[in-house]
Amino acid sequence: MTIRSLLPGRIGFGTAPLGNMFRAIPDEEATATVQAAWDQGIRYFDTAPLYGAGLAEIRLGDVLAGKPRGEYVLSTKVGRVVLDEVEDPTSRQLGEKGALFEHGRPNRIVNDYSAEATLRSVEDSLKRLRTDRLDIVWVHDIAQDFYGDGWLSMYESARTGAFRALTRLREEGVIKAWGIGVNKVEPLEMTLDLDEPRPDAFLLAGRYTLLDHSRALQRLLPAAAERDVDIVVGGPYSSGILAGGNHYEYAEAPAGIVEKVSRIKALAQEHGIGIKSAALQFVLAHPAVAAAIPGATRPSRIAEDLGALTENVPYAFWKALRDQKIIAHDAPVPVREAS
Repeated sequence: MTIRSLLPGRIGFGTAPLGNMFRAIPDEEATATVQAAWDQGIRYFDTAPLYGAGLAEIRLGDVLAGKPRGEYVLSTKVGRVVLDEVEDPTSRQLGEKGALFEHGRPNRIVNDYSAEATLRSVEDSLKRLRTDRLDIVWVHDIAQDFYGDGWLSMYESARTGAFRALTRLREEGVIKAWGIGVNKVEPLEMTLDLDEPRPDAFLLAGRYTLLDHSRALQRLLPAAAERDVDIVVGGPYSSGILAGGNHYEYAEAPAGIVEKVSRIKALAQEHGIGIKSAALQFVLAHPAVAAAIPGATRPSRIAEDLGALTENVPYAFWKALRDQKIIAHDAPVPVREAS
């Protein structure tokens, strides 16, 4: 089964910002943002225990608890168990991501990809989300950016633990699908080469965007499409730099990226379109991509995202991106040149 039959549309809502990523967000603002997504028709919501040590799940659950469960699709992640113990959020070891959620809850987070921890994580998430079931579960961050040279051992722990546990849950009908959610392509390429177990989909953040797509385009996306493993793209705005922000890869954007974004913005203005439209529509143009899940912390952003989905972007704009070698010559674009 592909998850396209599960997903209610091509755009969902990513809740990492609701875990107080980068800044402390008032509860009222978080609630209003989730409500705005619901009011404007979004019905796929993605979250994770890592986001603020359960804060994003709690905030999402507080809103969705009042909605009919059969009307939305919900995904969360495993690999991190949130404990009742307290720790200093600024001292957490998050690899390249540093103190990403230093404004989140102070609960201690333990990295554990075993089968037992996977089942515990699912149970804990159900409680925080105030729901009786999950639709999709992603195995979270088994990659270099969080574990450095030790990432392969974490991957192996997940392969023999979380992968098998989630396969059983899927077979038993407890969840509808499972996959891997990472910021790197290598773990996904490795998984496609396995005979068993077989994931239903991948959540890939930041590696298929206007700013970074060549590696995924070459092998991962064609191989995933060949095996009917759908791709959900997280971070289509590259941590915010493609949506007017200053962050790229969860940190202050380097000069080279700022310069590249300036070139894209200039071309977007020249063709009378928004840069968000370019970013979102580029991601969704690849046939292997089932959906994108931009994050937001302000209600107004939801309307912007939905508008970006439908704005008419002329072929001349995509041709200009190719001519300037901003996008790969063989990267699919939403429209073809008129014949």
